[in-house]
Amino acid sequence: MTGLLAAAVAASLAAGCTTSDGPRDDGRGQSRSSAGDGESRAKGRSVLAVKIDNSVKARPHSGLNEADIVYVEQVESGLSRLMAVYAQKLPKAIGPVRSARETDLELLRQFDRPTLAFSGAQSKLLPKIDQAPLKAEPPGKASDAYFRSKMRTSPHNLYLRPHRLMAKPPGTSVLTTGFRFGSAPAGGKRITSQTVRYDLARYTFTWSKSQDRWLVGMDGKAAGTTDGKRVMAGTVVIQYVKVHKSPFHDRLGNHSPYTETVGSGKARVLRDGRAYDVKWKRPKASDGTTFTTKSGKRMTFQHGQVWVVFANAS
Repeated sequence: MTGLLAAAVAASLAAGCTTSDGPRDDGRGQSRSSAGDGESRAKGRSVLAVKIDNSVKARPHSGLNEADIVYVEQVESGLSRLMAVYAQKLPKAIGPVRSARETDLELLRQFDRPTLAFSGAQSKLLPKIDQAPLKAEPPGKASDAYFRSKMRTSPHNLYLRPHRLMAKPPGTSVLTTGFRFGSAPAGGKRITSQTVRYDLARYTFTWSKSQDRWLVGMDGKAAGTTDGKRVMAGTVVIQYVKVHKSPFHDRLGNHSPYTETVGSGKARVLRDGRAYDVKWKRPKASDGTTFTTKSGKRMTFQHGQVWVVFANAS
């Protein structure tokens, strides 16, 4: 199945067109030119953030291993969704792409005019997205950048061609996260695995000495990509945050959780087979997040992909 899906994604890219059901998730109720902001796209000097479906029907993912950062957010009904941030590499396809949440707007303020690719949003949230300091690129605005795979059913089949939004990766200078990379600090507790649970989602990170990486597991199964590769992280951050109901909700009336990423609190950082209990701080939305050890020194991350999992502090 994985090989067939990878072939289907590749075929869709080669064909350069959408399948018959088309990108219908925009929710803006209008048709826009795919040209968009041509000048800003040409410059490409911002990170690309993509909202990615993480339901069982959305796996395996495409283009996830090329992300510099993967954020894990809680959504309605105890499920989760990913936001992958790209600066160094742009894969041929990313997805499946799904809708944005209010949490994304505050989280993305740390970057300078980031590009946000998403399938749509709750109608009352769309004006807030339009007013946010980012470049919104849903299917209705950038229809040439999206396609649907025939190997999956809607809404789990929408994919992004990132090179249609920016000609080349913007580079690491746009990763204004506050993360610091370098040799591991002293201390930490040696562990082999760590699990984070939501009501209807579970993430497990297992240390692989041979890979020198944390192997990502989702709901008890190994996380992989459509090209047959495992999903692995150099550093995993479990960030304990306040989560409360937002004024936005889904079609069934379930309110979307709002995750507060500005403020301070506790976190656990996994790197090199060890766990470090640290403190996090983000004074305002335009700041990155800093992590400090118990001794007051800046926590350093392992080079490679970083996963940040937002867990409820209560």
